[in-house]
Amino acid sequence: MMKAYATAALLGLPSLALAQDTEAFVESNILATLYHELGHALIDIQEVPIFGQEEDAADVLSILLVDAFWDEEDAVGIAYDAAFGFLTEADMARDQGEEPAFWDVHGPDEQRYYNLVCIFYGANPDEREDVAEELGLPEERAAWCEDEFEQANGSWGVILDEMAEAGPGDTFVIGDVERDDGIAALLMDEIDALNGEFSLSGDLLISYAACSEANAFYDPEYREITICTEYVDFLAEMADW
Repeated sequence: MMKAYATAALLGLPSLALAQDTEAFVESNILATLYHELGHALIDIQEVPIFGQEEDAADVLSILLVDAFWDEEDAVGIAYDAAFGFLTEADMARDQGEEPAFWDVHGPDEQRYYNLVCIFYGANPDEREDVAEELGLPEERAAWCEDEFEQANGSWGVILDEMAEAGPGDTFVIGDVERDDGIAALLMDEIDALNGEFSLSGDLLISYAACSEANAFYDPEYREITICTEYVDFLAEMADW
């Protein structure tokens, strides 16, 4: 059971302890991160036009894929964990005396939290009203979330439809794997699932390797997503923070 978050109180959210263990929290955030980095990869490989911040577009794709790929119970669990991942990281930074980096290409973690909750809620508002309430989504924002989802889905949906029309393939390729653990198995399952649905214009490597930093990133030079082993360790620390 994860502890309640101090940031929740700062944002006027309920003190919410998620009934997820460390492994579930880590896996949920790895999935959300993989889908985010996939957004960067698609922007590059599929030459997707972006009007605005690329990081925002990648965040949106991550939320859409959580909603599209998983059944309702699993999708809600992933969304909760990914949302609270943003809040926990903000909390940890604040505890270390760090101020939000408004100059950064990523939006503030708290804003990314609300964007995730809004779009996820907007994808299925009839069944996710309790999600919006528990995660503290203000009514003023909630009123527009269905429209936000439709706009996001209409934009990314064109790209995903093109990839689906190309049919199943083998363009998602496993790269370096430096640990034989649950995350490695999770990534291989995701690669199989993606190949079962889509084909890209070129191969995309997905690696799980040490990076000397707690991070995950897409490298356009090598067309490779890397999930750093240090990032997995950091998420495990976050779950118990």
